[in-house]
Amino acid sequence: QEQLVESGGGLVQPGGSLRLSCAASGSIFSSAAMAWYRLAPGKQRELVAGIPTTGSPVYGDSVKGRFTISRDNAKNTVYLQMNSLRPEDTAVYYCVARSNGLLSTPRMLPGDYWGLGTQVTVSS
Repeated sequence: QEQLVESGGGLVQPGGSLRLSCAASGSIFSSAAMAWYRLAPGKQRELVAGIPTTGSPVYGDSVKGRFTISRDNAKNTVYLQMNSLRPEDTAVYYCVARSNGLLSTPRMLPGDYWGLGTQVTVSS
């Protein structure tokens, strides 16, 4: 059974917008920071955005000012609003729940929960 389920990916034109959603179980969501990482062809996995249980979110440099991460604790769901999309944003986007470790670390850590990913393609 999947414990993190991403949705909302798809094909969008440059300059367009998408909103990704990630639904988690309450036992995971309530105690973990949530993050989005992405993996693009020919690139290393990188942090897109992260949000702790409380406090301010963090963003990768390439998405600052364009993407917004938020969480709805009542729904055990984290969102990634992506605006002004660029072809360089094309990647598989992974939702991650992390209770022990830095969000800036893009690799899988012990205790992480990772979704299967959702494809985002930005192309005309």
